[in-house]
Amino acid sequence: MNSETQYQRLRVEVANWMHTHLSGEFACLKYRGGPGDEEAYPALRKQWERELAAGGWTGLGWPADQGGRALTVAEQVIFHEEYARAGGPGRMGHIGEGLLGPTLIACGTDDQRRRFLPGILNGTQFWCQGYSEPGAGSDLANIRTRAVRDDAGNWRVYGQKVWTSLAHDSDWIFVVARTDPESRGNRGLSFLLMPLDQPGIEIRPIKQLNGGAEFNEVFFDGALAAAEDLVGAPGDGWRIAMTLLGFERGMSTLGQQMQFIRELEWVIDAAREAGVAHDAVIRQRIARAWAGLRVMRYNALRMLAGADDAAGGAAGGALGREALIYKYYWSNWHRELGQLAMDVLGPDANLLAADDAKRSRLQGVFLFSRADTIYAGTNEIQLNIMAERGLGMPKEPRGTL
Repeated sequence: MNSETQYQRLRVEVANWMHTHLSGEFACLKYRGGPGDEEAYPALRKQWERELAAGGWTGLGWPADQGGRALTVAEQVIFHEEYARAGGPGRMGHIGEGLLGPTLIACGTDDQRRRFLPGILNGTQFWCQGYSEPGAGSDLANIRTRAVRDDAGNWRVYGQKVWTSLAHDSDWIFVVARTDPESRGNRGLSFLLMPLDQPGIEIRPIKQLNGGAEFNEVFFDGALAAAEDLVGAPGDGWRIAMTLLGFERGMSTLGQQMQFIRELEWVIDAAREAGVAHDAVIRQRIARAWAGLRVMRYNALRMLAGADDAAGGAAGGALGREALIYKYYWSNWHRELGQLAMDVLGPDANLLAADDAKRSRLQGVFLFSRADTIYAGTNEIQLNIMAERGLGMPKEPRGTL
C-alpha cells in the first residue's frame, strides 16, 4: 500500500469515527470548548476524553513503548484536521497530553512516566500550567514563586500563579518555582508536579466581562511537591520549561488552523447576509485572510517536518527557527479577522443578541482575539525572541530587579 492510499484510509477512518461518536449525548459539544469558550460542558468534555482514549485517539505521537501510537507527523496532521473539520470540541486533556506528557517522556524519570502517563492517556487525569505570575507573564524568567526543601526532602511552595486555564477543573498542576533564593532570571528555577487537592493551595476564579471564569489565580502557601515529583534536577527548571513550550508549538497548531478556517467561513457567510460581499475593500480583506491561512499552514507543516527530521522520523524533535514566527503570525492574523468580522456585521456588531448564534460567535471571535497578541508572549516579546534567537542579534538590555 502506498503512503497516499494509507493516508486516505486514515482520513476516512477518523472522519467516520468522529461522525459516529460525536453524536447523541456528545452532539452538543460540536465546535464548543475552544479559546474563549473553555467553560462549555467541562464534565461532558472530560467524558469525551475517555471516549477518545477508548477509540485509540490519544497519545498519537507518543512512542509505542510509552503507550502511544507513534504516528508520523503526516498521520497526526490528518487526525487533527479531520477532528477539527468534524467539529471536535476543545480538548480538556490538551495540557496533559500535548504538553506535560511529551515533556515527561523527554525529561522525566521512569517512575514519573509510570505514574502519570497512563492517567493522561486514558482521560482520567487533567493538568493545568503554573507559569505566569503577576510580575512574570511575558517575562517568564521573572518568577517569584519559591520552593523550599523541607527536612524530608520534599518541597514547600509559596507564591502565586495567574491566568491558569481550567485550574478549577484540573487534578494536577506543573509549577516553575525558584529553588535558589540567590538566583536571578532563568537560573535557579525548578519544575515541580503538584496535586491541586491539598492544603496550602487556593484557586480563585478570574471573572471576565462575559461572566465566565475559565482563568484562575492559584495561591500556594506551603503546599507540598513531593521529592519524586521534581522533573530534572534542582535548578533545571528553565530547560524543562523551554522543552515543554517547544511542544506547545507542535501538532495542535493544525487543529487551531481548522478552527480559523471555520471562523473565516462564518465571516464570509455574514458578509453575504449583510450584503457587503461585493464591497471591494471587504473582498480584499477576506482574500488577504484566506491567503494568510495558507501561509500559516505551510509554515506549520515546514516546522513540524523539521521537528520530525530532528527526531529521526518520530514526532517530538526540537523545533527550528521557523517555529519562532508562528505565534506572532497567527495572533496578529486572528486579531485582524476579529476586526473584519465586526466590520462585516456593521452597526449590528455593537448589539447583543442571545438568539442570534452567528452574531454571538463572531462577537466572541473579536473579543477573545484581542488577547491573542498578549498571552503566551506579547508581540513585543515575540519580536525580541525572533531577533535574538532566530537572527542572532544583540540582546535587548534588561533592567535589574
